[in-house]
Amino acid sequence: MENDSDKEEVKYTILCVDDEKNILSSLRRLLRPDGYNVLLAGGGAEGLEILKEHHVDLIISDMRMPEMNGAEFLEQVYKEYPDTMRILLTGYSEISSTVDAINKGNIYKYISKPWEESDLKLTLRNALEQKSLEKERDRLIELTKKQNDELKEFNNNLEGLVKQRTDELEQTMDMLETAFATLNDSYSNTIKVFSGLVEMRDGALKSNSLEVADGVNYISDKLNLSDDDKKSISHASMLRDIGKISFPDSMIKRPMEDLDAISLSEIKKFTVIGEGILMPIEPLNDSAKIIRSFKEWFNGGGFPDGLKEDEIPLGSRILAVVNDYYALINGTLISGGFSASKAREFLIKNKNIRYDPKVVDMFLEFLGDVVEDDKRSVDKTVVTQQLSRGMKLKKDLVTKSGVVLLSRGYVLGEHMIKQITNLEKSLGEKFVISIE
Repeated sequence: MENDSDKEEVKYTILCVDDEKNILSSLRRLLRPDGYNVLLAGGGAEGLEILKEHHVDLIISDMRMPEMNGAEFLEQVYKEYPDTMRILLTGYSEISSTVDAINKGNIYKYISKPWEESDLKLTLRNALEQKSLEKERDRLIELTKKQNDELKEFNNNLEGLVKQRTDELEQTMDMLETAFATLNDSYSNTIKVFSGLVEMRDGALKSNSLEVADGVNYISDKLNLSDDDKKSISHASMLRDIGKISFPDSMIKRPMEDLDAISLSEIKKFTVIGEGILMPIEPLNDSAKIIRSFKEWFNGGGFPDGLKEDEIPLGSRILAVVNDYYALINGTLISGGFSASKAREFLIKNKNIRYDPKVVDMFLEFLGDVVEDDKRSVDKTVVTQQLSRGMKLKKDLVTKSGVVLLSRGYVLGEHMIKQITNLEKSLGEKFVISIE
């Protein structure tokens, strides 16, 4: 065995196997200038021993060798080292044996002797490029698995935090997991589940995350944002309050204007905490940045960084308007809560102060469309005993405490109807379900 290693960076390791030393020398002289690490073996048995000690990317083997021919050698390599690329050198008279080697050894290509140096080099490059593509494919598969694991870890951590708050969550987790599986592991529906859990921690009596999401999606469409930007803003709207999950009830269930100076200083950290929770999850990085800045004011008077105007990410400016509108109505921004018309007036009054005026105008246009649509729509509600397979939810199915069990648009099946009925009995509630 001989070993030629370039002291600089080595691109690939190639094993040449032939019982003729002059052929091995020729291959070494041919390949060494291209920076390959070249290993030489005088036969199949020696080649197998080398493979036990070295990682080899590609093998060039002669067909006609004593004791173990090239077909037998490459067949053994295929069984033990399937990721190694295999090339066979063969004479024209050995064509039948070559076909056998292709079938049993799954070789990449065979090259007739005597070979053309340029053709041999080109074949090697093509084979190694194919190997690189396969390696990159495996890397992407592993990356996808890692991201899925990170998402599962986030789910488990969030579950652990909210599980301490109520026994009701333990009874609904099976429902959530079933819904997750039924919706074909939809990433967006997982975000909706997390949003529901956050709102339950916030003590909300009615979920409005989907209403907020509708508003930001409308504005995103009007601005012709990219699909990725739309998704980031939508996910941010669903998880905007995730940073509040660690605060005590005395802080999160009171409007900011009612907090003392110390509590107000602490609660203002929730956007930074929210960013920190989501940043380890690569697909949510952009959403995390939006959440950090959605409490900034257009005139620079917000928090946490005192940004103003275009310094504030566009997604944050959109979320600020839509979130505050519903927070005004629910009484979570200012004590007592506002009527819808008074909330609109607040947005208009705070153009160029709290809010981007262009975003306010677009959102008011959205609210006008919604009111008009509501006049034309009539809700149909049923109780659980009236449910049947194929019915489609017009609104979220939500518990009294604000837990979103199923998202609007969900199509019911027999198994899910049974689950809803059992959960209704366990919780002691009567669900009134809105369907299309």
